[in-house]
Amino acid sequence: MPPGRTAARRAEQRAVARDRLFASALPAAFAAGLVATAAPILVGTGAFAAPGGAYGGGDPARTVLTIAWAGDITPGSRYGVSPASGRALFTAVRSDLQAPDLTIGNLEGTLARGGSSKCGASDGGNCFSFRAPPGHAAGLAWAGFDAMNLANNHSLDFGPGAQRETIAALHRRGLAHTGTPGRIAMLERRGVRVALLGFAPNAGVADLRDIAGARRLVRTAARHADVVVVTMHAGAEGVRAIHVPRGREQAFGGDRGNTRAFAHAVVDSGADLVLGSGPHVLRGMERYRGRLIAYSLGNFAGWKNFARGGLLSLSGLLTVSVTGTGEVLGGRMLPLRLVGPGVPQPDRSGAAARLVDRLGRADFGRRAVRLRGDGTIR
Repeated sequence: MPPGRTAARRAEQRAVARDRLFASALPAAFAAGLVATAAPILVGTGAFAAPGGAYGGGDPARTVLTIAWAGDITPGSRYGVSPASGRALFTAVRSDLQAPDLTIGNLEGTLARGGSSKCGASDGGNCFSFRAPPGHAAGLAWAGFDAMNLANNHSLDFGPGAQRETIAALHRRGLAHTGTPGRIAMLERRGVRVALLGFAPNAGVADLRDIAGARRLVRTAARHADVVVVTMHAGAEGVRAIHVPRGREQAFGGDRGNTRAFAHAVVDSGADLVLGSGPHVLRGMERYRGRLIAYSLGNFAGWKNFARGGLLSLSGLLTVSVTGTGEVLGGRMLPLRLVGPGVPQPDRSGAAARLVDRLGRADFGRRAVRLRGDGTIR
């Protein structure tokens, strides 16, 4: 793997991203037939230019990028808020988050002060809404994240206004986001154009259940980017949901979509990596048409928000090496274990890697992505 960027370089690039962040609607020709909820929007940072313009000067075919994915992150809720603007969550894994060229996480919850909780007094404790102060975006940037996925079932925990506060807080710290309807986040790394899209089976985000719409959006991204990364928040939840079933998944009476069909469809449409979260447990990984699908990385970090113990405490940080044309060269899932209030710590036992390897073989057979005990992809 190529050497990671220094902290100073990261800070400089984030400052450039923050200063130049803008959105431009695609031409009408590209908008035709796309998801009905919103016209597609390309959002770029750094050297990005509108469709047809220049975007960096590297040679993607000769470049190797490292892209990291962390699962569910909830900086705070009524159950507690992580100290030091969230930094306490990431101290043990900060160097691992900072090393890749691009690090992405799933922000399950909001960074806001306003809004009203979706949970009412009559919910009997069976409803969960997550909110941390906007300043906790600084903790995510300090840890090493470059972009956050907002496509999940907690994006609207405190309503649309809190979602807008969350996005503003991320942008102030130079963090990109994806997952809102029609959104394609475009980032440049080492001269390579990377498109980032997020989907979930929930209101207010790009709908994972609309597979035809997801196909069209991914094809649009593929026309403008060298590497296309799709994040998905999908599937049932809990220790009984460690396997990826065939067909549709249900949870709490709701349709969570057809996880396999979605993942395969977006790869067929041009996605190079499909990175999953949502079940709150680890799931296996699949190699499909030469691309990698990680169905769930479990819970990554949460301050007194996640149930813990057994399989619920096993986690991982997946870092994958890809060429500038999307070919997966290898990588590693760093085995982690959540300790204390929900803080990730490297786990030398390798329990998480062994579990993902076993689940992959059980669910995908010869297409399974195999892991060694230290998490290295075989």
